[in-house]
Amino acid sequence: MLSSNSGVLALAEVEKRLRVAERLARCIDDPRCPDQVVHSLADMIGFRMKMIAAGYEDGNDANRLRRDPVFKMAQDALPSGRDLASKSTLCRLENLPGVRELVDGTGDGRSLLRLVPAGAEADRTRH
Repeated sequence: MLSSNSGVLALAEVEKRLRVAERLARCIDDPRCPDQVVHSLADMIGFRMKMIAAGYEDGNDANRLRRDPVFKMAQDALPSGRDLASKSTLCRLENLPGVRELVDGTGDGRSLLRLVPAGAEADRTRH
């Protein structure tokens, strides 16, 4: 199997150190039945982030990339292992968070906005 997405492996190492996907997943309540979950929220978020960073902004690309050996390795899966999340699964993920989770968190201090570094907002307003 060949892949032209080897840069995703470097991104995966950075993501592992920063634990961005894991931290974001903790901000979202998962309504799914735990015994039926195949892909964790953190796995889906990590896959989607890597897709976007690699230039695959369209969620439709997930159906092809879910079988890509480099994307699998970047998600700590074997290239011959099970496929990553499908475009339908990622679409449900993207529609899952509500405004409350995105802005206020769940009331226990878990807010996606708290994950933005303090200087990031200032940097965006300067440009």
